[in-house]
Amino acid sequence: MAKRENESNRLKDLIPRMLEDNKLKKGMDRMLVKETWDKVMGPGIANYTQDVTLKNNALIIKLSSSALREELNYGKEKILKMMDEAMPGVSINRIQLL
Repeated sequence: MAKRENESNRLKDLIPRMLEDNKLKKGMDRMLVKETWDKVMGPGIANYTQDVTLKNNALIIKLSSSALREELNYGKEKILKMMDEAMPGVSINRIQLL
């Protein structure tokens, strides 16, 4: 039984390294950012969100409501902090609302 625990610990260490070695981490981060945005912002804002992308450490959010865009523009720092807390391994430096 102890041998299995050692194997699972190794696998846990190997997966992030495999993602990094095969340059898959950025793609996984892009997929994760969409899910995290919906979870952090809630269904009310998610309904007005058309697209969420991560490009060059910038979170780019396309919204269907100009009023919501203006409202979120005032809270960019708070949104950035919430996303950083929800995704500790991903570097987000700025938010762009479209």
